[in-house]
Amino acid sequence: MQAPIEIAFQHCEPTEEIRAEVAKQAKRLEKFSDRITSCHVAIVGPQTRHRQGELFKIDIRIAMPEHHDVMVTRARGDAPEREHPLVAIREAFDAAVRQIEDVTRDMRGQVKDHQVKGRPAESLGRVTKFLAGEDCGFIETAEGREVYFHRNAVVGGAFDRLSVGSEVRFVEEQGVKGAQSSAVRLVGKPHAV
Repeated sequence: MQAPIEIAFQHCEPTEEIRAEVAKQAKRLEKFSDRITSCHVAIVGPQTRHRQGELFKIDIRIAMPEHHDVMVTRARGDAPEREHPLVAIREAFDAAVRQIEDVTRDMRGQVKDHQVKGRPAESLGRVTKFLAGEDCGFIETAEGREVYFHRNAVVGGAFDRLSVGSEVRFVEEQGVKGAQSSAVRLVGKPHAV
């Protein structure tokens, strides 16, 4: 790593135990890519006085060449073990490792095959419009075609996070009225399609 790790604390004590875990996890990232230029970690503790049952939020921003920054935010879930900051830090860095592997593969020109045997292949597209007053819209494919999608086809309840321009992965299938999308997945960072 070219720059020292930056750690910010909010609503929690900056303990040496937490700093050591972040340093250990950041060092582990270098096994997956030697092209990391910097790593910024924000640790946000529970915002209420009653800390029992509330989760830590971990934000990680890892800078890599060619504008391939890796962004991770981990705060979801209701598992009691996530109340502990070290568990939340490990989970966030595990997610970062997966993203770094994907970015490194992309930088080398290797494309990850997302097709699972027996399942249709996913396509990459961008949301172009929503129909006013309805829970549906259209995705533009890489070839410039528009494919219909409905709220129910969006995986993980992410429909409300979609906006015009959002990059998505989807499975195209033939419906009664033409091409439609199923298994629509929001992709993290926008890329050119």
